[in-house]
Amino acid sequence: MRLRRGSGDGDSGCQSCPMAGSAAVHRPGLSIEGCDYVVALAGNPNTGKSTVFNALTGLRQHVGNWPGKTVVRAEGAFRIDGKKFRIVDLPGAYSLLSNSSDEEVARDFILFGRPDVTVVVVDATTMERNLNLALQVLEITDRAVVAVNLMDEAERKGIRVDTRALGRDLGAPVVPMAARSGLGLPELRAAILGVASGTIQCRIHPAPDLGAEVEASLARLTEAVLAEYPGLPNARWVALRLLEGDPSVVREARNGTLGDGLHGHVVDEPAAAPTGAS
Repeated sequence: MRLRRGSGDGDSGCQSCPMAGSAAVHRPGLSIEGCDYVVALAGNPNTGKSTVFNALTGLRQHVGNWPGKTVVRAEGAFRIDGKKFRIVDLPGAYSLLSNSSDEEVARDFILFGRPDVTVVVVDATTMERNLNLALQVLEITDRAVVAVNLMDEAERKGIRVDTRALGRDLGAPVVPMAARSGLGLPELRAAILGVASGTIQCRIHPAPDLGAEVEASLARLTEAVLAEYPGLPNARWVALRLLEGDPSVVREARNGTLGDGLHGHVVDEPAAAPTGAS
């Protein structure tokens, strides 16, 4: 995919792919209220995720804390083709199998917050490590975009990433980027709009069959989870984590707090005033 430098007039994407035709992104005066779509921005630490967030939102940002947590919560807004997007910059996480408060926040929002699009930012120079999170996200949502950032660094190190082949293998849009210089931002905006509106369909590969005995146990436990938490999103994923003995999921299930405050889009406003920092 050809990279294009981002600009205030919203350059169109690559004309040979379904992400072409992105219109201007209008930002002045934009608030996070009354948005058409919610976007979750996920990624390992040090992938340039905050740079992507800043590039999309400019100064249209709010920073506060997640309810009941000391974890920082950053949100912003941007507009594409007349549609308004609210983007939540999740804490950096290496895995959805959470080992920290930051990872729990990221996991719970993707699992239970039902974002319209989840953008996973990965570092092109350390793909083997970063793709772990991307694959886990794709296990639980078919509304995702993978942003391969730091392509310029990869090129300097002699690393070649075939993003088209990666997109075919993952079954989701993959956008090559160098966010610090604005390269790839028009394609990212177009991919976000396409997935949110349904004009781009992800074709995620089905999860492997775990065998008759495990699948039967998993089905029974999924039913039990839904009986205890009616309408809980991704109940099968939760049941699988319970079978594996994931400590944080087991703890939340015992405490009756699975998905608390995250059934549907999180709409409570951050406590702090707008800020240019992320």
